[in-house]
Amino acid sequence: MFDPMYLLLVALPTLVLSMGASALTKSTFKKYSRQRASTGLTGAEAARQMLDRAGITGVEVVATRGYLTDHYNPMNKTLALSEATYAQATVSAIGVACHEAGHAIQHARAYGPLWARSMLVPVAGIGSKFGLYGMMFGLMLTSTALFGVGALLFSAVVLFQLVTLPVEFDASARAKKLAYEFGLVSHAEREGVSKVLNAAALTYVAAAASSIITLLYFLFRAGLLGGRRD
Repeated sequence: MFDPMYLLLVALPTLVLSMGASALTKSTFKKYSRQRASTGLTGAEAARQMLDRAGITGVEVVATRGYLTDHYNPMNKTLALSEATYAQATVSAIGVACHEAGHAIQHARAYGPLWARSMLVPVAGIGSKFGLYGMMFGLMLTSTALFGVGALLFSAVVLFQLVTLPVEFDASARAKKLAYEFGLVSHAEREGVSKVLNAAALTYVAAAASSIITLLYFLFRAGLLGGRRD
């Protein structure tokens, strides 16, 4: 049965967290997209220089479609930069590009949390599709087994998102440090890079917090945390 408290305790908080983090990321990126980088380097050039200076080889920097769809794929060692990053010579573009280069450096250095996250991808993918429904229908049908499977699958999503946090924070820390040390941004531009990456990091914090809230709610409704609410 539908629980009105779900809206108050889960749906509303997760919506606020998600929308707030997304809005902050976009507004901060947009703000520093108007600030041209003093070096004149595009995002693609900055990423390439950061990788070269760090001694990372075999990574291809390519353009990808979409807005803020930047990512690093460790499977084929491809660093994909979105349209707003690849060919733009702005503080935002360099910050995001160097963040993705940070992931490539993590991969080359065998950074533990990155490896753990990669291992969790398959089960987290299954959990994101079926975990929530398993818990919902488990409660509706009063099936302990079905609820347990759903909770286990959804827990994998939570674990994946928690492991993602140090991966993203570390990539940002590498970007902030190396972008300045390698002369990709000036001292005055470091603050802009930091703000862009800090705002982006909040999206991962919001996602993890939302999933934790959701899991705790269903565990409580099932009577596994503090008793059952019928």
